[in-house]
Amino acid sequence: MNHPTEPKADKSGVRRHNLSLVLRTVHEAGETTRAAVAARVGLTRPAVSSLVEQLLDLGFLVESGKTFSGQAGRPGTVLKPADTGPAGLGVEINVDYVTVCVVDLTGTDRVRRTEHLDNRDADADADADADADAAGVLARAARIAAEALEAAAALRLAPAGAGLALPGLVSGGSVRQAPNLGWNEVPAETLFAEALTELRPGTAGLPLTSDNEANMAALAELWFGELGDLRTFLHLTGEIGVGGAIVVHGELLRGAHGFAGEIGHLVVDAEGPRCRCGSRGCLEQYAGQAALLAAAGADDVPDLARRAEAGEPRALAALAEAGRMLGRALSGAVNLLDPEAVVLGGIYPHLLPWLTPALTAELADRAVSGLWTPDAGRLRPASTTTDASRGAAALVLHDVLADPLAYATPIGG
Repeated sequence: MNHPTEPKADKSGVRRHNLSLVLRTVHEAGETTRAAVAARVGLTRPAVSSLVEQLLDLGFLVESGKTFSGQAGRPGTVLKPADTGPAGLGVEINVDYVTVCVVDLTGTDRVRRTEHLDNRDADADADADADADAAGVLARAARIAAEALEAAAALRLAPAGAGLALPGLVSGGSVRQAPNLGWNEVPAETLFAEALTELRPGTAGLPLTSDNEANMAALAELWFGELGDLRTFLHLTGEIGVGGAIVVHGELLRGAHGFAGEIGHLVVDAEGPRCRCGSRGCLEQYAGQAALLAAAGADDVPDLARRAEAGEPRALAALAEAGRMLGRALSGAVNLLDPEAVVLGGIYPHLLPWLTPALTAELADRAVSGLWTPDAGRLRPASTTTDASRGAAALVLHDVLADPLAYATPIGG
């Protein structure tokens, strides 16, 4: 019996929760029936049918036209998430490119745009110029996003929100520090929102979230990758710098201030070259894209791979050194965090044949658990279908799945 002072259950709140439960169940299944949903969530079939009808009316679910008769009773009409209606807008800003994608409720990329451009400021010491450069980069990202949204509208997709994947230390909607961009205390969400609203006034008030790009890439791998049941892993993204994220039991480990995972600035050689962060011998000075290409004398990653394939000594030496330093940094992280696996994304999957020998040798020598031998299978490439922009878009869709009524658009609205 409830205590007199306890609040009574709110019926509308219960229904709201159950709508989310049904929508998430269909989303996870891809295709299913009302009866299967009822069996999965523990609600009665009439209750599930009522919830499904509301989700159909609101445009979150559709009936595929197929039927399934694999169980007792009448054949059930197959349900699946709608590929029109609410969608997630993901925007990744990196040192040398901007990528934008629009992802529908099925988890499918429907629109994708990438522009390669140098987003670094010319003079990181000139605060006024750095601020203007940051605003310019975010304005360009907004232009690409506006173009993507126009294409999405033609597909009858409307953004339920936007996610920004940003390099560096990100909190409270701002980039606190991004050494490779020369950004400090940049109000990224505000600048992006203002620029996007100017281009597409209908996006005014669009929910916006932001996070470190490595965190977003790790979420994309978790939700869309090929990890199976694996839920505790380190994720490294090799770009101009090196980004890191830590996932523990399916949740990001953010740290006290949201800055956990900055493995690119872990010192692997105290007497090493000066890093843009102000320290010396950071991992990215050996294993970041810019440092690796410079050491190998290569123009880009495909050129580096060609040189390594041809057995060019300088390229092989640069890759071996990068592998050693990656192994040195990762062994410390493995000893500290005990992950099930290390997932390497960005440029690293293309270079694994030459990075792996030195990397796994370091892990085998330095990881105290004895679980990181070269044949242990704990080092794996990221999926080719995951990146930070997709993770940013998926973060929006997770909010939609958690409370579909908050994103419902009236018919004809």
